[in-house]
Amino acid sequence: MLKQRVITAVVLLALLLPAVLAHSQTPLGLMTLVLISCGAWEWARLNGCQPVLAMAHGVMFAAMGLLVWFAGALHGSLAAVWSVGGALWVLVGAWLLRYGQARWAHVPLVLRLAGGLLALLLAWAAMMQARTIGINFLFSVLGLVWVADIGAYFFGRRWGGRWFSRRLAPGISPGKTWEGAMGGAVCVVLVAFAWIALEPHMAVDSASLYSRLAGVGTGFLILGVLFLSAMSVVGDLVESLFKRLAGVKDSSALLPGHGGVLDRLDALVPTLPLAMMIVTLGAV
Repeated sequence: MLKQRVITAVVLLALLLPAVLAHSQTPLGLMTLVLISCGAWEWARLNGCQPVLAMAHGVMFAAMGLLVWFAGALHGSLAAVWSVGGALWVLVGAWLLRYGQARWAHVPLVLRLAGGLLALLLAWAAMMQARTIGINFLFSVLGLVWVADIGAYFFGRRWGGRWFSRRLAPGISPGKTWEGAMGGAVCVVLVAFAWIALEPHMAVDSASLYSRLAGVGTGFLILGVLFLSAMSVVGDLVESLFKRLAGVKDSSALLPGHGGVLDRLDALVPTLPLAMMIVTLGAV
């Protein structure tokens, strides 16, 4: 399993890094559109759709993404979209974690499928706009999620259950702990300050998320990255909820050793549009 996991990660990095670093955004846009279309296919399967309908769901996402792209919407101001999308993520995410296990099955299938398409499309569009701002900015957002996840894993393994007897979400993901989530958040804050300190000495094409937030104030920086760290955990828990309701361990087996596409994107799906919302609202 570890060998598969490492090989898959290396292959993904070998494909995605050149796409991110390319002068044109086209390679990244096309590659991620295909990848997230697979996530849309997984989403339909998690909701009990038959193979043909699940495949159609993935194709529909790709078509919507291409429509948004060719219409030029990714190069315009999407401030209202990020504000509404961010607010929905906070409200719906809280509702899902509180009531999802009991009430999700009663939500009409068409609304579940449409909600998944919307969430994935917002994440993809946010990633593309983040790349428009600059590679350094995009990597700082991605890095926040990765650091929160790695920090949570380390602190959870080392100190999980030591200070809090109750787990973070025992009915959804019994392995996640409050110690892990808070440890990940601390790591994010430390990385944010380190990134800001190193940024002037690096040849970067844009200001990072962290330096933009710090431009408003140190308090805004800390609150902003803590909020995004918390929402990355929400994204992880929401996907775990859907997998538990579907009775599966992984969203699919597309990525050997890692599970499915949604298993790798879960924390990014809310964090990308919320990062754009914060940057837009803070006018930084």
